[in-house]
Amino acid sequence: MSIVSEFKEFAVKGNAMDLAVGVIIGAAFGKIVDSIVKDLIMPIVGAVFGGFDFSNLFVALGTVPEGAAMTLDGLREADVPVFAYGNFITILINFIILAFIVFIIVKQINRLKRLKKEAPPAPVATPEDVVLLREIRDSLKKQ
Repeated sequence: MSIVSEFKEFAVKGNAMDLAVGVIIGAAFGKIVDSIVKDLIMPIVGAVFGGFDFSNLFVALGTVPEGAAMTLDGLREADVPVFAYGNFITILINFIILAFIVFIIVKQINRLKRLKKEAPPAPVATPEDVVLLREIRDSLKKQ
């Protein structure tokens, strides 16, 4: 079997397609969670801590050139090494939220699988001799 035909067989199998769909949906879901963290959660957390912006918490590790803006973006544009711990905090919160959501989804899927397994078994068929005896009883009652 050639490599091309093996790759075609792999690519059209359900598992590879499921993985591709999962990666695409995961990337889109990651953007949604990123927006939730940046646009909704972090402003509230910043307001609670006195109007503080976590994304601009940093320590410059090099000399800052004259005229460079003392913001994270300004220092990065000036090629100054920066220890951006505020950005790390934001990404950490993002990860925690995403991990919690995935945990809830997996937990619900497992719960649904358990419910499916715990379905009552199909009724057991009545043995043939019992059915025959019932027929005899019913025919005797008619006489």
